[in-house]
Amino acid sequence: MNHAAANVLIVGVGGQGTLLASKILGLAAQLSGLDVKQSEVHGMAQRGGSVVTYVRFAAKVYSPLVEKGQADMILAFEKLEALRWANYLKIGGTLIVNEQEILPMPVITGEAKYPGQIFEKLARQDIRVIPVQAVRLAGEIGELRATNVILLGVAARLLGFKQEVWQQAIEEAVPAKALPVNLGAFTRGWNLQAV
Repeated sequence: MNHAAANVLIVGVGGQGTLLASKILGLAAQLSGLDVKQSEVHGMAQRGGSVVTYVRFAAKVYSPLVEKGQADMILAFEKLEALRWANYLKIGGTLIVNEQEILPMPVITGEAKYPGQIFEKLARQDIRVIPVQAVRLAGEIGELRATNVILLGVAARLLGFKQEVWQQAIEEAVPAKALPVNLGAFTRGWNLQAV
């Protein structure tokens, strides 16, 4: 991806690790000598509410916010969140989607239905969609909480920073005891052949 300027949204629900992923991304951009601005918007609940983080990096960035139709990439930790935020992508932008469904409260209470055919709806838009079975991959390494770093690994391959820079960013962002599993999860995402 062009390092002149990049607009990335990381979207999911509370408790999925979107904030850690955005922290690692911001650190990787800083370690690469770029100016970084980030902004987080939390939904109604700490866990289960919608969460979006805007991450912008370039030689100089003045605002952390990304307008609709301006994002180069969206990293979606849940399918419905991917559909909800897809209109923020620019034409030809990349949407990386975790193939996980987390039912929002209105669906759990029966007030609404979880939308069907999300990938079909996304495919009709003029964007690149990369589905990832991140929960399955996290299960294979024995740590479901590493789903976020697997997805970040997939995105990292497209963002253009060196793998060593990402590893350094993870080392700075993650507690030492969680470092081996997070580095392994990142490598798993980085090495996915679908990218």
